[in-house]
Order: sequence, then C-alpha cells, then structure tokens
Amino acid sequence: MTEPAAPHAAATLPPPSLNGSAPPPRPPSAAPRRRLKTRISGMRTALIAGAAVLIVVLIFIIQNAHAVNISFLGAHLRLSLAVALLFAVIAGALIMAAAGTARITQLRVIMRRDRHRQPPAPATPGR
Repeated sequence: MTEPAAPHAAATLPPPSLNGSAPPPRPPSAAPRRRLKTRISGMRTALIAGAAVLIVVLIFIIQNAHAVNISFLGAHLRLSLAVALLFAVIAGALIMAAAGTARITQLRVIMRRDRHRQPPAPATPGR
C-alpha cells in the first residue's frame, strides 16, 4: 500500500497543463502599499518627540536642583545648576544659529550675484 502525499505538498505544485508543460508562473503579488506621509502625521510625530524631550529635561532639572553662584560680565546670579546649564546650552545654540545664518546669507548673495551677471557674448566664428 502506498501512502498518500501530504496535503500541503500537493498544494504547492502547479497543476499540469494539457500538453504536459507547467503553467506560466503567476505574476508577483503587488508590493505592499507604502504609507503616505502627511503633515498631520509629521506633526504628531514631532509632538511625541517634543514631549519625550521635555520629560528628559524635566528629569534633568529635578535631579540638578541644588543652587550655584554664577558670575558673568559683572552679573552675579544664584541659580539652580540645571537652569544654569540650560542657559548655557541655549546660548550655544543661538551662537551656532547666528553663524549658520551668516553663512547661508553669504552664499545667497554670491548666488544672486552670479545669476545677475551677464554671460559673455559668444564669439562669432571667422572674425
């Protein structure tokens, strides 16, 4: 007695065609559709990331609550360590932004100058 083939093996083989050859392969299934990125989904992602950053900053402030004396350009302040460090980070970011803005402005001026320059007249052959 012979044992019947496993049911899952028979389902994977293509059925024979009338002339004995195999049927043409099936076209590949359509690729899964990509999700469209919308403004609202981007805003939602940014809000979630912002909330996570604020939680980290809050933890940082709570853990560094002891006060320190700061003297800078004649100003004498008594602030918590966390607030003083956050002020330093903000000042560094503003300095970096000012330098970046100056460079972008410089590049735009150069591009505008090059765009408004008239190209030299083409030389006429034979003259």
